[in-house]
Amino acid sequence: MTDLERRIKAKIPGEDTGIEVKRSLCAICSPGHHCGVDCYVKDGKIIRVEGTQEHPYNHGKLCTKGSSLRNYVYRADRIKTPLKRVGKRGEGKFEPISWDEAYAIIAENLLKTREKYGASSVAFFSGYCKWYRPILHRMAHVFGSVNFATDDSTCVTAKILGDKCTAGCGAGPDMGHANTFLGWNFDGYYSSHLSVAGVQKLKERGGKVIIIDIRDTPASKNLADIFLKINPGTDGALALGMGKIIIDNGWADMDYVEKYTYGFEEYKALVQQYPLDKVAEITGLDPDMIMEATKLYATNGPACTNYSASALVHHINGFNSHRAIVCLSALTGNFDRVGGNVPNPPTYLHKPAGFATREHEFRSNRYPKDGPERIGAERFPIWNALYDEFQAVDLLRQLEEQKPYPVKAIMGFGMNAKMLPETDKLLAAMADNLDFFVNTDLFMTITCKYADIVLPACSSVERGELKAYQGGYLTFTKPVIEPLYESRSDVDIMCDLVRKMDLDDDLLKQGYEACMDWIIDGCGLTVADLKKSDMPVKVPIAKWPAQAGKVLANGFKTPSGKFEFYSNAIAQIDPRLDPLPSYSDSLADQNDSETKEKYPFYLCTGARLANTLHSRIHEVPWLRSLRPDPTVEVHNADAARLGIKNGDWVEMYSPYGSIQMRVKTTGRAKPGVLMTIHGYTEANVNELIGRNHVDPYSGFPGFKGMRCNIRKVQEDQ
Repeated sequence: MTDLERRIKAKIPGEDTGIEVKRSLCAICSPGHHCGVDCYVKDGKIIRVEGTQEHPYNHGKLCTKGSSLRNYVYRADRIKTPLKRVGKRGEGKFEPISWDEAYAIIAENLLKTREKYGASSVAFFSGYCKWYRPILHRMAHVFGSVNFATDDSTCVTAKILGDKCTAGCGAGPDMGHANTFLGWNFDGYYSSHLSVAGVQKLKERGGKVIIIDIRDTPASKNLADIFLKINPGTDGALALGMGKIIIDNGWADMDYVEKYTYGFEEYKALVQQYPLDKVAEITGLDPDMIMEATKLYATNGPACTNYSASALVHHINGFNSHRAIVCLSALTGNFDRVGGNVPNPPTYLHKPAGFATREHEFRSNRYPKDGPERIGAERFPIWNALYDEFQAVDLLRQLEEQKPYPVKAIMGFGMNAKMLPETDKLLAAMADNLDFFVNTDLFMTITCKYADIVLPACSSVERGELKAYQGGYLTFTKPVIEPLYESRSDVDIMCDLVRKMDLDDDLLKQGYEACMDWIIDGCGLTVADLKKSDMPVKVPIAKWPAQAGKVLANGFKTPSGKFEFYSNAIAQIDPRLDPLPSYSDSLADQNDSETKEKYPFYLCTGARLANTLHSRIHEVPWLRSLRPDPTVEVHNADAARLGIKNGDWVEMYSPYGSIQMRVKTTGRAKPGVLMTIHGYTEANVNELIGRNHVDPYSGFPGFKGMRCNIRKVQEDQ
């Protein structure tokens, strides 16, 4: 009897329970945090979910979201069959149709649109999950369209582009060898929960932890030796001020700087503009605390830094704020050094696993050479030059203006209009200007209600997928249960449509597994090999952990071949923008006196809770019960001044719209700051964010920095 079988016997006494334990992964978080799960299945239905103890990634642990996987899969609002719109767009009136009819309608309309307007007038769009994206990306290009986009338009990519413009690559913290951890916007208790253990081990061996955040968090309480509670949107000023302190006190690693970096003199002149008193005023921090934290980081090395995937870059100054923080690692000689931040290139779907695949070649080697510029190319040239997707933030403008060419159809998989500013205007533009829209999802979202055809997708436990894990692992999961109702795997739908439209791609016509074999060819394993195991398999060629020093030895992938304080890429691609990581106000476009007076609060949206992740979680009954109402956190002093009590309903309003939320009074954030969760349909905070309130470098919206005001809603309303 195996250890797993013994555990099952202990939990489920009796000989003939009829219960099987099947292994899969939880794909609620995406793309990296897919924990192994044991699904207890009886009569074809999941009755219990646990973390897989032997899994090399999560070692049996599950977060709140993962623990609700069964509740997520069996939501009552699952889409059960292909649907055809019979009412007006947005009404949500549909009738069931067969898969054959759905495929015929989709193929006819996409091909008709291509014939009339050109292939790039059809946009292909992916939301969550990310697992199928290489297939859809390639499908778009084989169809002939240059226009493929994902939720990366507002998630993590600004950080990736900042890394490329500065160091040519990203680099993760080597906490196992560090003496100091600089946790900039780090809170693994709410997101990336498995990362907390690494910080705890660092502390256990005597390491020091600095936490920088805009609110009190479990990380600031449980981990921090020094906690800097910074004003929101001022991180770039702090990073530049720290740079000045490090240089002025002789704490910079000048041997490293002279040998491996470019543009130091220009950077030095920039940081001289940020003396300690000025930085303290901007950031709201005690100057002595800034000095203490900077000295610890610079002198108690090696030191590594947590780089925020989204929190920092969701400001209109976020791109340069991230670059300014990355520059500190080079200034102190901690970039590509043991115990610092070590480059670890992604293996597959952003996840590093210690070996290379042909993912990029697979998705991009069929790019239409004679196609037009992608959506957003003129407006966001850095994005367009350095990333192989269109910037979806510009979709609303192009739909309304139909320039430089019309967008007349969208093929969506999990497309979610709530990821973009002024959601209602985007949906209206889609209703008015699209000839055809198809969306695929598990649930009837607000975006699906605007589609002409809606297709039912299945969940991660109803299909198989390829997944790479840190440590040098690959896995290919197998279905735990049959697809519910008439739902199908996203990749099966894509490959079926490729065949239906007879697109010129034999590989896609062979199906998902053949495509994955092509991508991982050379790693020493095939999909067939992976399917023999219920657990991730060690890849023969994988080298883990990543070895520090390779970039220093071989050169940075930048125009100068060095770490660039002054970015030649930015200077070459968009001369309108500063190549240095300069600081600007995160509300720079809203600082006239009239706007400041009318909207005195600083709104930060997207604050994480352990039980939330974007809009897809708000309708899971177990998780929704933990916070039933859309909620805004208001500082105790502000609430008292406005006569607002805990539990009251308030209207939140900005220059762009208004919503209503319930109040939670708190002392965690600073006075004058409102914090709220995004993704609610009945209270969509992105209606408060202006479409042009964006970072000029990346195109990212300023979700975490917007002027706003609140007023109490009368009870009779």
